[in-house]
Amino acid sequence: MVVYRVTGELFFASSGDLVSQFDYAGDPKKVVIDLSAAHIWDASSVAALDAIETKYAQRGKDVEITGLNDRSAQLHGRLSGELTASH
Repeated sequence: MVVYRVTGELFFASSGDLVSQFDYAGDPKKVVIDLSAAHIWDASSVAALDAIETKYAQRGKDVEITGLNDRSAQLHGRLSGELTASH
């Protein structure tokens, strides 16, 4: 298992960079993305997280997103899977 700890504000300007920070091919089967020190501000960040999960799923790997604060969890829960990721 590998754990990525994401920090800071996640919004349209940072979402593209976020997607490029993972080792999709080299990571083990289980990946945890810890967002306890981050905040999701908009739909583009949710789309980026969806894109990350999709890229791992295409390689047969499981992703667990943890540590979302209440507002981020609400936005992620409402929009995840509803957006077409362009990443």
